[in-house]
Amino acid sequence: MHLSDARWRKSTRSGTNGGNCVEVADNLPGVVAVRDSKDPTGPVLNFGPAAWRAFVGQAASRG
Repeated sequence: MHLSDARWRKSTRSGTNGGNCVEVADNLPGVVAVRDSKDPTGPVLNFGPAAWRAFVGQAASRG
């Protein structure tokens, strides 16, 4: 997967102290990419848009 066009944004739940931050790129066709902001060249998880919506919906309902 080619991620050079990804526009990464931090989760609104991420703190300002540089701790546990998740970044999401949802501007790519057919995929939502997720990475750890502390390791921007590290591994990336890829979700289909429907799977990502389901994940976010479940996470929001828990908390």
